[in-house]
Amino acid sequence: MEIYCWRSSNGIFCRFGQNTLVQFEDFASRNAHRLLQKFKNRYTTFNDDIQGTASVVVAGLLACNKVTGKSLSEQKYVFFGAGGASTGIAELCVREMEMNGMSVEKACDRFYLMDIDGLITKSRPNINPQHVKFAKNIPPTKSLIEVIRKVQPQVLIGASTVHGAFTEEVLRAMAEYNPHPIVFALSNPTDKSECTASEAYQFTNGTVLFASGSPFPDVYFNGNVYKPGQGNNAYIFPGIALGTILFQIRHINNDLFLLAAKTVASCVTEESLQIGRIYPCLNDIREISIKIAIEIANYCYKKGIANLYPQPEDLDQYVRTQVYHTEYETLVNRTYDWPAQDMRHGFPVPVDPCDDVDDN
Repeated sequence: MEIYCWRSSNGIFCRFGQNTLVQFEDFASRNAHRLLQKFKNRYTTFNDDIQGTASVVVAGLLACNKVTGKSLSEQKYVFFGAGGASTGIAELCVREMEMNGMSVEKACDRFYLMDIDGLITKSRPNINPQHVKFAKNIPPTKSLIEVIRKVQPQVLIGASTVHGAFTEEVLRAMAEYNPHPIVFALSNPTDKSECTASEAYQFTNGTVLFASGSPFPDVYFNGNVYKPGQGNNAYIFPGIALGTILFQIRHINNDLFLLAAKTVASCVTEESLQIGRIYPCLNDIREISIKIAIEIANYCYKKGIANLYPQPEDLDQYVRTQVYHTEYETLVNRTYDWPAQDMRHGFPVPVDPCDDVDDN
């Protein structure tokens, strides 16, 4: 696998040049992190399953903060499922906490990861290198509700593909400890989701801040209508790719994904939050992508890592002129259907008054 990736990447960049972006997708968890670490500082590349998912989830968490009034650093997190997506989310959250003054060690202490063998603890043999900094010095357990009772987290994130893992007891416990529990059931398709949107709202009495990896219909509960948000990577990767290509960014670091997350969160309106939607409307992705690209440009020119020179004077205008428009103008001349009544009776032609003037 590694040799194949080396040869493929070398071939792509030798043929098309350095200003080429390669997106890794659907790599097995055991390979995804390892290959990302090897390639991210050599080529222009990113892994959407790790970094894109992390970015869109952090965007949702930042939007939830507008309701809870708590920053990421003030919350505790339980992850049910500890694959590449979960560790990517945790690492990007840690980066945000670090940028706000918290040490990496203290930030990692706020994350509890569970996999098929239960809670990841320091007593576990052969811990995955990606999990070491999140391992806890507490007794191991395979019970999610036991972890919830012990940790009392503000955030519960599912990326396990275990349908129904977020039981009524789990959801009620989250609501017991939080006025607005944050529950993200990210597994897809729908039949693998940890819980449905309806269950989340019902068992938390409508107080949950919910997002899913699969689309769910509107939920009608206690006379209110809730529109569940979908944590779709499409909010992130178009803007990342647009900014990277336009401004010739050689290496895509996690700060760019954090920047994209903040941009998406800033687009969530108060009206959306009131109906339970913690992501912008999907129809706005084009405009959101443009905003992400502009933010990337500002950041990269400031850091000296953009390679498009001279810098465009108006970044907004430059980005918009480079974006494809999928609407096509018709090449057929427009025709006019003459009213049938006028065709039968004759159309009265107005007389120019000047025609009656005697030229003599």
